[in-house]
Amino acid sequence: MAERVVRVNGIELCHEIFGAADGRPLLLVMGLGAPMIWWDEEFCESLAAQGFRVIRFDNRDAGRSSRMRGRANLAQAYLLRSAPYSLADMADDAAGLLDALGVPAAHVAGASMGGMIAQTLAFRHPERVRSLTSIMSSTGGRLVGRPSPRAMSMLFATPPRTRADYVEMLVRTFRLIGSPGYPFDERRMRDRAERTYDRGVHPGGTLRQLAAIMAEHDRAPRLRKVRVPALVVHGARDPLVHVSGGRATARAIPGADLDVVPGMGHDLPRAVWPRVIRGITRITARAEAAN
Repeated sequence: MAERVVRVNGIELCHEIFGAADGRPLLLVMGLGAPMIWWDEEFCESLAAQGFRVIRFDNRDAGRSSRMRGRANLAQAYLLRSAPYSLADMADDAAGLLDALGVPAAHVAGASMGGMIAQTLAFRHPERVRSLTSIMSSTGGRLVGRPSPRAMSMLFATPPRTRADYVEMLVRTFRLIGSPGYPFDERRMRDRAERTYDRGVHPGGTLRQLAAIMAEHDRAPRLRKVRVPALVVHGARDPLVHVSGGRATARAIPGADLDVVPGMGHDLPRAVWPRVIRGITRITARAEAAN
């Protein structure tokens, strides 16, 4: 299916669907500054082959979805918990997208910031979430999931000005935060960077998203109210969101499964896809069996 745009909560969200119309709905939520194409097409097609109707979309301030307004002040976000918009707003966007697509409820998987949005959707709109998979994410607690100093410096780097600079920046970034236990596929990363830049890169939007993350309160107390089957996947060597964030997420969600992947950093290398897909298939099957 070609990319389409729908109007949700007063903004436009660009999305794309893989799989049969009668497949089990699976909503994929991507992370900070990342468009939906970071859920690789082959990954989505592999999930569709498992019987899912896979929905991927650009969050607000990413890709071809609406650019928002308001200047992000990261110090104010951290100290005063004030930001142009919140992760709750982004979770409401996801619920609105399901409304626009006529999907009463979906299995939901999110990566990094997308995991935070997926968690928020699970307790803010519990009737819309059939199962939850949180990948390389955290609870928002300030003592868990902390980035390494080098990864932290990357978050505050000056945005690149040209396409070529953006490509080099993304390659350097994922050499730093990617999975040391797996080969680094530079050609694939360069292709992703080029496609991302051509779809639209919004440095101000990425800062607004980062402010939304930094302004969050710890979600753990609210995650304890989640009652759907849940899977937490985390890299054992993630330098951007320390594995303690994944462990805290699994502790907070009643009955959650935890899969700590050796050698995995803050990305999804192709070699890890079968393991992640098996996990999503297993947790969604558990949810289907319970209904």
